[in-house]
Amino acid sequence: MKTKLMLALALLISVSTSSYAQKKNEFAILFGLNQPLLADGFNFELNYFTRKLAFDYSHGFSLEYKDAGIVGAMKDQRLVAHVPYSVGVGVGYRFTRFLNLRVEPKWHRFEIYYAGEEQTSINQITAYNTFTLGLGLYGKWHPFEKKEGALRNIMIAPSVRWWPNVSTGLENDQISYSNKLTNKTEVHEAMNIGFGNTPLILNISVGYRF
Repeated sequence: MKTKLMLALALLISVSTSSYAQKKNEFAILFGLNQPLLADGFNFELNYFTRKLAFDYSHGFSLEYKDAGIVGAMKDQRLVAHVPYSVGVGVGYRFTRFLNLRVEPKWHRFEIYYAGEEQTSINQITAYNTFTLGLGLYGKWHPFEKKEGALRNIMIAPSVRWWPNVSTGLENDQISYSNKLTNKTEVHEAMNIGFGNTPLILNISVGYRF
């Protein structure tokens, strides 16, 4: 199965860039679906496409990591995370009009609290920044492209991203603290920004091109 998936991906990437002709550069604004649906937050992304290259700026706001979004030691310690911002840029290459791969440096702010407590500076256990440097594989689909009028510019962009931590604001990427719920000295390790405290992010964004 793994071999078949790799062959399929290689075939998709190997499609000649000469098979399409983008007559002019494009600008697009997109909004991520995962952020409001899974993290009670918001995200927008600005894209700029030339025939060969893709550029982006993305900004996530007020993301909540709680409930099913908390796993492992964080769950055992009854902690949640508030991410006031997750921001960065990307630059990459367009293999086809539908597929591009980007290198993405991103900055994220984590604020750690006990689950169920009001998120104020008094209740905050710790706060820190992380810097990630990873890759994002993006689709670019215009489902109504053959129609006339405004609908033809609607854009859907599925993505698979791998954003590992490169550095964090915690010494040795962790901090020890006295947990008032477990009555133990616990260790909190700097979080990853992706699903299940991993670098993996899957998302679908929708928006409009100009």
